[in-house]
Amino acid sequence: MPQASTPHEELKTIKVVPVIRYDSLWVSYVVSVLAAWVAEFVTYPLDLTKTRLQIQGEASSSKGTKLQYRGMLKTAFGIVREEGTLKLWQGISAGLARHVIYSGTRMVAFQLMRDDVFKKKPNEHFALWKSAVCGISAGGFAQYISSPTDLLKVQLQMEGKRRLMGLPPRVHSMTDAFKKVVKSSGYRGLWKGSVPNVQRAALVNLGDLTTYDYAKRFILMNTTWKDNHFVHVLASFCAGFVAALMGTPADVIKTRVMNQPLDKDGRGLLYKSSIDCLIKTTKAEGFAALYKGFFPIWLRMAPWSLTFWLSYEEVMVTIRTNNL
Repeated sequence: MPQASTPHEELKTIKVVPVIRYDSLWVSYVVSVLAAWVAEFVTYPLDLTKTRLQIQGEASSSKGTKLQYRGMLKTAFGIVREEGTLKLWQGISAGLARHVIYSGTRMVAFQLMRDDVFKKKPNEHFALWKSAVCGISAGGFAQYISSPTDLLKVQLQMEGKRRLMGLPPRVHSMTDAFKKVVKSSGYRGLWKGSVPNVQRAALVNLGDLTTYDYAKRFILMNTTWKDNHFVHVLASFCAGFVAALMGTPADVIKTRVMNQPLDKDGRGLLYKSSIDCLIKTTKAEGFAALYKGFFPIWLRMAPWSLTFWLSYEEVMVTIRTNNL
């Protein structure tokens, strides 16, 4: 007869499997950053094209000359023809660095406010105004602490254009841009344009986080559809459109303030503040200038939101189903 194993021997056969709580904040942070990297790399050429479009018109408004405008496609093809295909990803390093701070922080902050401040329970209807407060607060806070990386990204994105115009390069890399900003304006200079940047992020996240969260729950609660990719696609499309619609004006102001040249004291030569930029832009180019680059922003927001949320949901489902 086989001998019965002792309790001591049974303990030896037990395998200790580390359990990762899929609903823990640090898991949400890491997954958000990874999903944002995927989305950023896929849609980055549209972001660079948008930035170039938003800068158009500054020359005409500051020098009194008429500037030849190019649309989204002409701008994108012009970059490829005049600078090379890889230039569509110029400044991607700063974009990826930004999401290490921004995407993880905004997601964790949104969840903390939703679950700990407003005490949302599972499967509970979450009021739209509460979701909006969470989205605005989380987006604004995350953008403020990540604003320096946005500044560096905008400056890197404009280098190819400066060289084509015969201007000397301002920066050669993200590190070089960081050093020159600190040298000319101090560490406070890294937050140049942070006011319109935070305003933009608050509005974008009101459109993205709030719309996605609300649209997804609305669909699941009012239809017989299950929580699958189709529902994620619908919610992502809604989120991308609302985010682009609400965030474009602040994005235009942010880009112009960040890209403007500085005097020896670190002060902007074109705009004194974001309000000054708003007034000068609308006065010289009309209200429509605030939506300059809207189409590429929307084209980027939609696939960015779709790629981010599909990647995020897929990884979270994998962790959940495999009890990681």
